[in-house]
Amino acid sequence: MKSITIENLVRTFTLKVLAGENQLHRAVTKPQTYRPGLEFIGYFDFFPMEHVQVLGKKEITYLHKLSVNERKLRISNIVKYHPPCFIVTDRQEGLMYLTQFCKEEGIPLLHTHESTSEFIAKLNAYLVKTLAPEIAIHGVCVNVFGMGVLLRGNSGIGKSEMAHTLIGRGHRLVADDIVVLKKLSPQTLLGTHNETNKEFLALRSIGLLNVVRLYGRKAFQEESRIALDIELTKWEENCLNNELELESKFTEYMGVRIPHIEIQLQPGRDVVGLIEAAANNWYLKQQGYSAAEEFMKRIESELPDTI
Repeated sequence: MKSITIENLVRTFTLKVLAGENQLHRAVTKPQTYRPGLEFIGYFDFFPMEHVQVLGKKEITYLHKLSVNERKLRISNIVKYHPPCFIVTDRQEGLMYLTQFCKEEGIPLLHTHESTSEFIAKLNAYLVKTLAPEIAIHGVCVNVFGMGVLLRGNSGIGKSEMAHTLIGRGHRLVADDIVVLKKLSPQTLLGTHNETNKEFLALRSIGLLNVVRLYGRKAFQEESRIALDIELTKWEENCLNNELELESKFTEYMGVRIPHIEIQLQPGRDVVGLIEAAANNWYLKQQGYSAAEEFMKRIESELPDTI
């Protein structure tokens, strides 16, 4: 199971540490934060204790209105479950009682001036991406017309060369040789680099290129949502057909299905143009348009006149 430390959150979001300075090594393993509500009135049947607990203006104001004894009871009931940390948002003050409980239990208590909704949105997005299940595959990832495209195939078939030509046409490199795939949801797969190969493209006969140094920042993108999986293969006679629309095929990564296309290579064939066409055609399908369906409707509309 992937995890990050509380110290990582402190650095990333510039959080102030109010208590638990010696417990920042504690791990966060859940990709969503939680705002305790029912727990303050004693209902703990479904309390997600492994999540980061966020206390905003609503929660802190409620605690302030309680009597001293009641406040101690409500806070102690939550603190005893030892969540990874508490984060207080919205410039809330008067937290000495909460600080004392966290010190006694060794739980980090953190503070930010950001509003609760904005901070939770940023933290959740960060946690989902950082803790997402991931795998590494051999291939190239490029961003074509705003969508992530995986280029796969045997070593030496020309994946990196295709990526280089796509960069020359205004598209962006995401990762070469090793592509890290992160599963953000059952329908969403994110492609990125592994830090070591960031910005680098390896071309046979040329060597290693830094695309940002050569072509500027527009030539590189940190990550991209994967929309297409394109496999580059050697040309085989009598293998391709001219059907109006091939039956949809998919490649599955960590349970996420990605549309799959095979493109065969042959001297003189504009493969880069085909990759661009495939990306544009995928986009149109997402908008509900199918060229094959429209063509068939035109054929069907002419049938009565030919009978």
